[in-house]
Amino acid sequence: MAAADTLRKFFFPSFTKRFLLRILLLACTTWLVFSFLLIPLRIEGLSMTPTYKNGSFALCWRLQYLFSPPKRGDVVTVRFSGKNVMLLKRIVALPGDTVSFINGKLHINKNLVREPYVVHHSNWQLEEREVKPGYVYVIGDNRGTPMEQHKFGQVKSKRIIGGVIP
Repeated sequence: MAAADTLRKFFFPSFTKRFLLRILLLACTTWLVFSFLLIPLRIEGLSMTPTYKNGSFALCWRLQYLFSPPKRGDVVTVRFSGKNVMLLKRIVALPGDTVSFINGKLHINKNLVREPYVVHHSNWQLEEREVKPGYVYVIGDNRGTPMEQHKFGQVKSKRIIGGVIP
């Protein structure tokens, strides 16, 4: 009989002040964590395929760059417009670097970059350009489609919301 009482109390607890306070504390903590520290992301689109698939979920860790700057190769969340529109992109170049695409291959500072996360390469051509101070160069991992269908390029470092937890 004790097991049945325990199950009943678990699924149908008494609404005491202590219980309601615990529920309120849990709700507030959850709201704070998932609004300001770990932002849930729903992946829409194919720009980060195969690393992140369309319709999948990830978390943005807002404190990742609190004490250190983003590094080349990091997947980051970039505020695109408004408060809720964010893009997942990979940082490929840092301030002062030069970026170019030659026959679909990425070149940083005139050196070919090995990108094991890129499965399909299109024939992208992009003249060499230098990343401005205070900016990073971001791009998606899916390079199998024409350049014109991608949002990529230099973004202000201040627009980076955080790193992505896979």
